Amino acid sequence: MVAVPIGNARDITLRALDILREADVLAAEDTRSLRRLLEIHGVPLGDRTVLAYHDHNGGKVRPKLLGALTEGRSVAYASEAGTPMISDPGFDLVRAAREEGLPVTTAPGASAVIAALTIAGLPTDRFLFGGFLPNASGARRKALEELRAVPATLAFYESPKRLGAMLADAAAALGPDRPAAVCRELTKRFEECREGSLAELAESYAETTPKGEIVVLIGKGNSEEISESDLDHSLSEALLTMSVRDAADAVSGMYGVKRRPVYQRAMALAKERAEGGD
Repeated sequence: MVAVPIGNARDITLRALDILREADVLAAEDTRSLRRLLEIHGVPLGDRTVLAYHDHNGGKVRPKLLGALTEGRSVAYASEAGTPMISDPGFDLVRAAREEGLPVTTAPGASAVIAALTIAGLPTDRFLFGGFLPNASGARRKALEELRAVPATLAFYESPKRLGAMLADAAAALGPDRPAAVCRELTKRFEECREGSLAELAESYAETTPKGEIVVLIGKGNSEEISESDLDHSLSEALLTMSVRDAADAVSGMYGVKRRPVYQRAMALAKERAEGGD
């Protein structure tokens, strides 16, 4: 698995170039991008072919790549940009190779989500990468609401056409005042990192469709913002199958809140249920 630049062609490691130079078989999500990268860095292709491997042809090409590995040949796979396996078809290839007992290693390097976290100024001690959110607004809001209380910076990839709608849904689901950043065209000439609240960014991009690859970062949730009704609902569901102690452990862990007040509330709910049953 070979990480390649997300923009600036010089953001490639010497080890990655060595692997691309020496591999018996080359595979790429976008063969044109890989050929161009090889030309820029003077890596001869020779008589090697570059096989396209992506979501639409994986079932057909994967056996060929696994066959080459089984024969003892080395295979180098590169994403269109960035690190393989991060929102990338390389996942199925690695999993299949592991299942066959074949060795897999990586030449690490550029990643858009790490680049965005590096420059945005939001907390990086803990972050959750959510990939691409659903296209439909309802499903997107539901996915965001499930992450509302996560005590970590949230990171998403997003398309320029959906950015405004995604930010509006995020403001509605997570709160308009949550700090956020839109990182665009990272490592390229027109790199931009725009910061603001979710409401401010949603308004900025409501009528504007930006260009380029985009990473959206959203500041970590505040567990104290969890509503009492949400807490009671989760505890009531947990108490159907768990003891008070276990329900308190599960729900406090799920929301990232202190256990003691959750346990006290679980005790109260259990008592109300018992009295109601009488």
